[in-house]
Amino acid sequence: MQKKYDVLILGSGTAGQSLALRLADHQRVALVTKRELADSASAWAQGGIAAVLDTTDSIEAHIQDTFTAGAYLCDPAATRFVVENGRRAIEWLINRGVPFTREDQSELGYHLTREGGHSHRRIIHAADATGAAVQATLSEEVRRHPNIDIYEHHIAVDLIIGDKIGRPGEGCLGAYVLDIKQDRVITFGARNTVLATGGTGKVYLYTTNPDVATGDGIAMAWRAGCRVADMEFIQFHPTCLYHPQAKSFLISEAVRGEGGLLRLPDGTRFMPEHDPRAELAPRDVVARAIDFEMKKHGVDCVYLDISHKPAAWLRDHFPNIHARCLELGIDITREPIPVVPAAHYTCGGIVTDLAARTDVDGLYAVGESACTGLHGANRLASNSLLECLVFGEAAAQDILSKASHEPLPLPDWDESRVTDADEEVVISHNWAELRRAMWDYVGIVRTTKRLQRAQHRIRLLAREIHEFYSHFRVSNNLIELRNLVVTADLIVRCALQRKESRGLHYSRDYPDSQANIRDTVLRPRGFKPRAPSSRGDATRS
Repeated sequence: MQKKYDVLILGSGTAGQSLALRLADHQRVALVTKRELADSASAWAQGGIAAVLDTTDSIEAHIQDTFTAGAYLCDPAATRFVVENGRRAIEWLINRGVPFTREDQSELGYHLTREGGHSHRRIIHAADATGAAVQATLSEEVRRHPNIDIYEHHIAVDLIIGDKIGRPGEGCLGAYVLDIKQDRVITFGARNTVLATGGTGKVYLYTTNPDVATGDGIAMAWRAGCRVADMEFIQFHPTCLYHPQAKSFLISEAVRGEGGLLRLPDGTRFMPEHDPRAELAPRDVVARAIDFEMKKHGVDCVYLDISHKPAAWLRDHFPNIHARCLELGIDITREPIPVVPAAHYTCGGIVTDLAARTDVDGLYAVGESACTGLHGANRLASNSLLECLVFGEAAAQDILSKASHEPLPLPDWDESRVTDADEEVVISHNWAELRRAMWDYVGIVRTTKRLQRAQHRIRLLAREIHEFYSHFRVSNNLIELRNLVVTADLIVRCALQRKESRGLHYSRDYPDSQANIRDTVLRPRGFKPRAPSSRGDATRS
């Protein structure tokens, strides 16, 4: 079964949906998502979107804050490109009706909050559920648009690359996609394909990410011949709710931004001992501090206390956090919130340029799956949704500038030499072992010995998974596991190459930062660049 579109978008977060809407007035778009349209990390984003929206703020200040948080690994051109286009991206959302929290006395008419690492109040938000508000607004438009076909409960198996099907030099021609409910693989042909598949949080045992964050786009791009970069920089959010009945519930950065204090179980505040910015330090600093204090004192969690603020103010500013905690018996107006760090955001990913193009013709990457250079060694709070919007627009402009042509017929998915799996337990066992190894050996604080141990286990698992994939029909769990083990290997390979501590990568064997600042770039075997590029080859000092 084959389907043909102008553009195939894999992923339905803010990057994928905003891109679809920018394209759909001119081209036919297929939007493929593993679960429901709203199931993405974007929908879980609480804090907001960072942009220069006030005359007391400046483009240069936002750029400097991004560089400081990113440990000066940020790409200068990409950072300026995103920050300078920030206000237009926000206005695009406002014009679509996103219900940002109002404040009549402010210049733009909306309340701006402040988060860790920011020197100004520049975070526009919709209470404490910004991502959900943005997603709901975009989803409503996407569902209404006649030129967008939505494929829910579909997962991409792999990209279709011309070199691999006897059509050398033709780049990416679409993807093979599993219809999960019908249990059949469909061939999607497209002039342009966009990876908007999100991050890799599920490679770790504990994460703030939804279950769909299995590194699919990064793994597919790597297999297709794209470079990946800076995969060692996995951001651990410092404050994930610690409760046996709460799965991956995030306590927003904005709680600390609005005065929340981190305390030990005995009430002692500890952040001032770790950084002069205390609770407003960037996430990597706060996550390492919490990890240090938990190990030093042998405690299971620390506590985030904002109970000194007026109760009505807390209910107004953090209604979702207040309600969820109250469901679990925690009244944030009276008591502190138990929190632990958890894997949160992938700063690295598929290498792209300022038009979101990858190394393969016809293949783009936007959002968390891409490595644009914006985040450097540590993402500044609330820059992620901004990146989705700005690069979504850039990708749309580039796609629309191309000459139109009809996608050619493609070979169907071949299942002639595989059978139904005899023991699914192999998948669940390998999944659990992989995530435990990553959590134990490739976490917040690393050593070369731990990384080597992880690499050994990952490569054994990779062989087992490849053997299973080669002999049995694909399933959602098998596809995700195959992608996770590739992603895990890329993270460890990047971490072993970085002989320093920088941003989110902290090594006990190399505790200092080097003077030369360089991206960690991995090139697949037989790598052929789409066009000459200095991205990832330059040393910044």
